[in-house]
Amino acid sequence: MAAYGAVVSLLDTVNNTILARPDDLQLQSLHEKVSFLLDFLEKCTSLRTTNQSAQQSLETRIRAVAYVAEDVVESKITGKAAYPAQDPSQIRDSADHLTESQTNVWDEYPIFPLSHLAHLLIYILIARLFDATVQKLIMVVVIQFIFPVSPFTVRTLTPVTFQNLMFVLAQVLVPLTVQILFPLCMLNFVTVVVTELMRLALLKGVSLTAPYLKPGEILIRAWFNLDDRAGQVSSSEADDSELLGIMEEIDSITKDVIEIENVNGADDRRPTRNILSARSSSSAARGDLSVGSEKNVVVGLERDLEDINERLVDSSPELKIISIVGMGGIGKTTLARQVYGDSYIYYHFDTRAWVTVSQEYSLRQVLVGLLDSAKILTEKMYEKREEELAEYLYKSLKGRRFLIVMDDIWDMEIWDAVRRYFPNDCNGSCVLLTTRLSDVALYADSLSPLHKMQFLKEGESWNLLCKKVFGEKECPHELEGIGKEIARNCGGLPLAIVVIGGLLSKESRREEYWRSLAKNLSSIVTKDDEQCLEILGLSYNRLPHRLRPCFLYMAAFPEDYEIPVLKLIRLWVAEGFLKPDGSKSLEKLAEEYLDDLIERNLILVCKRSADGKIRTCNIHDLLRNLCLRNAQKENFLYVVKYDEDVLQQDVNVTPRRLSIHPNLLSIQSEILYNREIHNSTAHSLLCTGARLIYPSRVYLGYKLLRVLDLIVVRFFHFPAEITMLVNLRYLAFTYNEALPPSIAKLWNLQTLVYHNWTFGKCPIFPVEICMMPKLRHLCVTPCSLPVPQNVQMFFLGNLQTLSEVRNLRCRDDILKRIPNLKQLGISYDVSPTGEWSEYQLEALVNLHQLETLKLVVKYSSHASESVNPPKLAFPERLKRLTLAGCGIPWSSMMIVGALPNLEVLKLRKNACKGSEWEPVEEQFCQLKHLLLEEVDLVQWGANEAHFPRLQRLIIRSCYKLKEIPSCIGEIPTLEMIELVDCHHSAVTCAEKIQEEQESMGNEELKVRIDLRRYFKNKFYSKIFH
Repeated sequence: MAAYGAVVSLLDTVNNTILARPDDLQLQSLHEKVSFLLDFLEKCTSLRTTNQSAQQSLETRIRAVAYVAEDVVESKITGKAAYPAQDPSQIRDSADHLTESQTNVWDEYPIFPLSHLAHLLIYILIARLFDATVQKLIMVVVIQFIFPVSPFTVRTLTPVTFQNLMFVLAQVLVPLTVQILFPLCMLNFVTVVVTELMRLALLKGVSLTAPYLKPGEILIRAWFNLDDRAGQVSSSEADDSELLGIMEEIDSITKDVIEIENVNGADDRRPTRNILSARSSSSAARGDLSVGSEKNVVVGLERDLEDINERLVDSSPELKIISIVGMGGIGKTTLARQVYGDSYIYYHFDTRAWVTVSQEYSLRQVLVGLLDSAKILTEKMYEKREEELAEYLYKSLKGRRFLIVMDDIWDMEIWDAVRRYFPNDCNGSCVLLTTRLSDVALYADSLSPLHKMQFLKEGESWNLLCKKVFGEKECPHELEGIGKEIARNCGGLPLAIVVIGGLLSKESRREEYWRSLAKNLSSIVTKDDEQCLEILGLSYNRLPHRLRPCFLYMAAFPEDYEIPVLKLIRLWVAEGFLKPDGSKSLEKLAEEYLDDLIERNLILVCKRSADGKIRTCNIHDLLRNLCLRNAQKENFLYVVKYDEDVLQQDVNVTPRRLSIHPNLLSIQSEILYNREIHNSTAHSLLCTGARLIYPSRVYLGYKLLRVLDLIVVRFFHFPAEITMLVNLRYLAFTYNEALPPSIAKLWNLQTLVYHNWTFGKCPIFPVEICMMPKLRHLCVTPCSLPVPQNVQMFFLGNLQTLSEVRNLRCRDDILKRIPNLKQLGISYDVSPTGEWSEYQLEALVNLHQLETLKLVVKYSSHASESVNPPKLAFPERLKRLTLAGCGIPWSSMMIVGALPNLEVLKLRKNACKGSEWEPVEEQFCQLKHLLLEEVDLVQWGANEAHFPRLQRLIIRSCYKLKEIPSCIGEIPTLEMIELVDCHHSAVTCAEKIQEEQESMGNEELKVRIDLRRYFKNKFYSKIFH
């Protein structure tokens, strides 16, 4: 269920609102009630409930009330923070009227705070004396008349300083002045004045709007907001009434929760659980275990069977624990059945026993199942106690070489309970486990390597499909092409192939039918085979509640789409799926969630980065279809396609999230401006797939949006509606001009991804970007980041990622304002007259949390010859460093080599100058990955002592390097040497290193040679000459 994600997201919203309204007792009460429900959800995965339907119904109610509560709380935030225009078109983008001559509005409209205070006093008096219509007209006239003749000027005030000064005047000077000038009967009026002034200063965004709005406009806009806010959001009384109703529903749910917990507490004291009988478990072991098939058809397991059998009968006398691990339907049980029934294995072991554990189990039933399978069980044993059954099992195995298969084990408790009854007599006995959970397998024996099941290859998939459909007959020639496509679309998952094979074997063998089936393969498989759904659904049902929303979110991405892990993690954070842990960042917590899902074989790893971290991932089509079905069922997510508007199925549905999957390169914009989508109260809008070049219309009227991912949509004019979406946590889009200052209105924003594909231009970020304190990740195509005149104005304490920034001045006072930066990408354009001193790159050492740095230098013509290389210094925490174009001497690499935590070093395109590199011993102690690309290196005096932990060495386009030191092969951790477009002498050296290592028994070192550029140039030379 998606209830957990809904409750965690609600708590995050309530916490943020309480920070702004600490005296709101209603919100504090809501926080306490919702926290109780969260505790229940965290425990209910492990609850042994006898009424699953009641628990699921309760979780559905929790999810629904959490959605409604979050909408009410967020609507308050939206109404308070948004600009007060009745029609969004009336709001002018600040970029439209902020000219170069208006860089400081205080210069054009000089005011003195006391004068401003007088204007506010007049405003309050008019508000008390006249009706609404007259009030507006009078205030417009008064403000515009008074401002031009203000007698005093304070040109140096920043907006923040101005606001602080207003607070002082409101709290101290105003009451004192009025008490002196007015009789005591006016003191009550003073209280009203002070209250109005403080509320105005706090809520109307003076500090936010002052940098790019005329002071007169600030007052007029604030004035209109007081009267028009009821048209934007519900009144305070209505909001309070809604929250009261919500809390009454939560109280009702809480009572039911307590009842369920009481019932479950009683169930825990019962000796057994409601499960299938042991006889049915053991009989399943004796029967055919192939999924969805009457006849046992096995393809592609030959190598797996050989590996497992070798491990079972090796010479080691100790009790062996071998685990077969993989996702549901990949063939774990089928492989175990092949091993169990192998004739050699049958005669090798004295006793064999099989038990299927599954998700629901009891120790008694497992013991009975093993005794029955081993043909030891008698009728009298059924009446024995658990301890006596365990004794029977132990004695029956003692002194005998046995093979125990525990199929489909889900947790560690049952292993701890039964492990003690498997005697270790040092006679070569073995326990074979099958599980979907890597952590369970490692818990059973952390020293025994896991046998991880692999997907079938295309040829194997086609072979299995043919056997399921045609038996021993051959496939008709006209069906072979489409048949291979169907097999390929099954993604190598045996379960899918078996199910679709069974369907095809019973239906018409016409080409048209097969083609129609191939288009919607995954949905047909899960729809037409309940056993398939049941098998896959076990993994989802077993998931802890904290992981379920993260898993369901995978349906937001298209089939076979490689998902960037960094993007996925930031989306999870923005969606509010993660319960904060004070000792870890949200991003670190999300990484752990992802690792957990991977260990459960629900998410697949596609690519890894140089340091071994996961770069991209995806999900099998069948599991994605399972995600989609559950997500739509729980109103968690709806997917909209160009040729299929899912919302048309039920126009009354209001999905929480919308994901648009355009499947044509030239998609029209109607899908982004569909009237049915307008009616949605969506909190997320994602558009992934083919790049949209010319969207004419994009509807952005979702007031409660948290996530807006339109990176594939190119805007030629900035959509001003975006700045009204003040609840946004994640924003990604493509825009061909500089961002306007009004982007700073998005004060909740955590991640901003901004692409500008106007080549030759380097847009400048508005200085207001520095006043977005919740910003965590700022990822852009090269942009310049301005430095505010008053550095104290900005503090981005949460910023972790900043890339790609052009010509960043690394002053100490600037870097101290981003103390938690972990990833930085910067580039510099250097002219012949340029000086590195203005950039102060040596100050990078002050970024104490920095782990990843990419530094690129681009010289204009002949600048590299006339400008000295930069002076560099790096923080000790740095793990990944990429340098390009810096032109530093090789001797300066001592600075890099001294970094104690450096794991990845990439030197690209003249990062270093000189023909010789002599590394120093006791440096690069942790380096695992080294890339040399397009450097002028001729001699490299390296050996095993210089890079003691190196795993991968990659050399690309280093044409002058003719020799690779043979001592490199002596590095014990080295796994790969890769050469791309290198001198043939260097290639010979690498091959010789591999031969030497193989002669010494080192089979782990691989050498990869790629001369694609050489052959490409040779090919073109034949064509053009």
